[in-house]
Formats: sequence, structure tokens, C-alpha cells
Amino acid sequence: MTAESHQEPAGEKTKRRSFLTGALAMLCGGLATLPPFGAALWALLDPLRRSSGAASFLPLTDLTNVPADGQPRQFPVIADRVDAWTGFKAEPIGAVYVKRDEGSDRVEALSATCPHAGCFVELDEAAGCFRCPCHNSSFTLDGGIVAPSPSPRSMDSLECEVSKSGAVSVKWQNFYSGTEEKVARK
Repeated sequence: MTAESHQEPAGEKTKRRSFLTGALAMLCGGLATLPPFGAALWALLDPLRRSSGAASFLPLTDLTNVPADGQPRQFPVIADRVDAWTGFKAEPIGAVYVKRDEGSDRVEALSATCPHAGCFVELDEAAGCFRCPCHNSSFTLDGGIVAPSPSPRSMDSLECEVSKSGAVSVKWQNFYSGTEEKVARK
């Protein structure tokens, strides 16, 4: 055998070299685009990665604004809200009914959202109950179901606290509607 028999033809060598050069250029170009593409993807998906966090106590009103006779009163829940990339400052995010035990400073809070379909519940003072205008659900002033009712559960109670200065705060949470179990939205 001679040295010439192991050598490749000149055309084959050029094709292989061109292919390897092109493949290496594509690999380097692809690697160079990864950081900007990754950063763009990170920024695009950022709102989806954020969790709403645990529920926190939000200020509602002063204890003097809650009737001492046990009659519920509706108060808006005001907080900063973030909707994907847009932030809203001090906006109503819901409403609660707060009632005070007669002769004490103990308060209870009920979400004003109907657990059946998510409509806002109204206080019917004449009938002494809460009513949902959407599907005729009715609830006692303690939030219990008045039968017959399409609502699968009672009104959702919320944790409430009164500070030494008399400020009433509520641990605001939204719950899934249409379910028998009270499940908080994240």
C-alpha cells in the first residue's frame, strides 16, 4: 500500500471541512443567543412565577363604625393589587360584612361573595338575612344557609382582629365558589 491510497480526494476534504466549519459556526451562534433568549423568557414568565403569597391582615375600619347591636355592616377591602405586569394602588379588592357581638368588642367577618357562583351578597335588613341576587341563595346573619338554597356551603368566614387602638383588620382571602369545601385561592 502506498501513502496515496489512504488520502482522501481533495473534493471530499473540502466538503467535510466546510461542513465542520458551518456546524461550529451554528453552534457558536446558538450559544451566543441563549443568554438574551433566556433573559427574555424569564421576563415574559415573571408574573406567572410570582405567588400571591399568604393572606395578610388588611385594615378595614375603626371599631366605632361597627354597630354594637349585632347588625352586620359592609366594608370594602382596600389593598394594592398586581395584575400580571400592571400594579394598582389602594384599590377595592373585595368586601366583607363585619358584625360585633352585642355588648363586647368581639367582631366577626363574612366575605360578601356568594359561595355558590361568586356574586355579591346583599344584606336584607327587613328579612334579617343575606340574599344573593343571582340565584336566590339566602343566608342567616351568622352566614349559615337558609334552605332551600343552591349554595353548596355557608358564607365564608374570615379571620378578624381588633387592635388596642380599636382598628379592625381582616385576613382577606378569596375562596373558590361552587364547592362544598372552603378552599382558598392562591
